[in-house]
Amino acid sequence: MTDRAPSVFSRIIAREIPADVVFESEHVIAFKDIAPQAPVHLLVVPKTEAYANVAELAAGDPALLAEVVATASSLAAEHADGDYRLIFNTGAGAGQTVFHVHAHVLAGGLTEGTLAQL
Repeated sequence: MTDRAPSVFSRIIAREIPADVVFESEHVIAFKDIAPQAPVHLLVVPKTEAYANVAELAAGDPALLAEVVATASSLAAEHADGDYRLIFNTGAGAGQTVFHVHAHVLAGGLTEGTLAQL
């Protein structure tokens, strides 16, 4: 971890900022996005700030990445019909604003070509 200030996700994990938590395990937390882009819009976040993006997570802890994906699938089954879009933004140019790896789980009436600006 670097000397940077804790991310907003670390502050949610520490319960310094409220969130509508829908799932929590030892390694992962999931909560509703505060600005949803779909009827179901959840964020699945590893509890470590060690990885800024999905490529770093895949290289550094593939088991944790697998847990993030499995959690996303389980939440889509619970909160929607099991069909979902899983998005990892990597880099500011791709729309990443919080540099603490996280997955967007989107579901509910999505069609091809939607959510271009997520």
